[in-house]
Amino acid sequence: MSKSRIGRSLLLGLALTALLTLPAAAQQSEKPAAPQITAIKAGKLVDPETGKTAANQIILVEGRTIKAIGEKVAIPAGAKVVDLSKSTVLPGLFDAHTHLCMSVQPKRDANNYYITTLLDTTAYRAIEGVANGQAMLASGFTTVRDIGNAGNYADTDLRRAIEAGVVQGPTVVNSGIIIAPYGGQFHLQPEKKDLATPEYLFADTRDEMRKAVRQNIHFGAKFIKIVVDDQDYIYSVDDIRYLVGEAHASGLKLAAHCWTHAGAHNAAEAGVDSIEHGFQMTDDDLQLAKKNNVTLVGTEFSEKMTRALGNPWDHKTWVDRLRRAYKIGVNMAFGTDVDAEMPGETRGTLAIDYINSWVEAGVPAADTLRAMTINAARLLGVDKERGALKPGMAADIIATPENPLDDIQTLRKVAFVMKDGAIVKQ
Repeated sequence: MSKSRIGRSLLLGLALTALLTLPAAAQQSEKPAAPQITAIKAGKLVDPETGKTAANQIILVEGRTIKAIGEKVAIPAGAKVVDLSKSTVLPGLFDAHTHLCMSVQPKRDANNYYITTLLDTTAYRAIEGVANGQAMLASGFTTVRDIGNAGNYADTDLRRAIEAGVVQGPTVVNSGIIIAPYGGQFHLQPEKKDLATPEYLFADTRDEMRKAVRQNIHFGAKFIKIVVDDQDYIYSVDDIRYLVGEAHASGLKLAAHCWTHAGAHNAAEAGVDSIEHGFQMTDDDLQLAKKNNVTLVGTEFSEKMTRALGNPWDHKTWVDRLRRAYKIGVNMAFGTDVDAEMPGETRGTLAIDYINSWVEAGVPAADTLRAMTINAARLLGVDKERGALKPGMAADIIATPENPLDDIQTLRKVAFVMKDGAIVKQ
């Protein structure tokens, strides 16, 4: 044995001897610091589920969760006090259809996200995800469902980084790579067949469908998304039922992108968890969705986004379908599908602008707010911990100048944001 190795062994032995002779109290690790206690004085407190408002409430937050709520809750000594007595306090908002890890640049990409996917690497898109997530959080969106178009699983890494506290952002429920019939949402040329990957997993046979679902789960997806109908051939009802069964067998829900009447009808009949877009749904399609407990995430494009993207479908088409869906009583969750950059706007300000479509469709503020909170929380499967303000639930809290039940437009003016008990905007 060399002298250096003998020396290291001697030092190790001395260190162990010293440790064993220390008093028991000295060997114990330091106790973790007590969680921060924050007391929020809410002038008005909105419960979106009931549509009721309570005045002069105290919300006691301990660590990441709500400990108590009430008019006479005692504020412990040493608690951090946040005075929102002139504001309305409510749960953080949800966007159930986001693409945080993709930003179409209209001039560079000619409003064609196929070009975006060719130019931007997965690493770059992960960085975009951080920036877009922070912008969403600043606008009051504390939970999002990131529903594909994230390159090679940038959405999983974004979710993991937020959960680990590496970066700040909303709670992310991510869908991994979109599963679709051959070609996905792109039209390829024979010499360059691989240019749709890794954006899509092509799955046309049962074995391919099963493998695609399992690959997504293996690489961290928390929701499965399929494209039903962006090719001349579409998934049948049996195809979709099979995919739903594979997702549900592993405890995941399934969202179905439906751009046509035929695709939406098949998805509604198959009983997917949510139909995305569905703007060409007939009243019969909507009735079928209601019957089969399918949630509609309609992504009713704002007039601003419709103009900016050169959307070939008139803004009024989206508003009309939203109006009909609400009248029929389809369960709905708020989602935007914002995936582009616009001068002077952030991902959050573009997303909140979609409330205009709900106002134009005549949806009451109380029901719009439910779609943006508790309805979306249930769809995303996080309603046991988010989407409402109750003891034991996560402290995802926002505040607005006015009561959104009286004027939904006040959601554009979110002045306070708390995420998991940490103040991120005040």
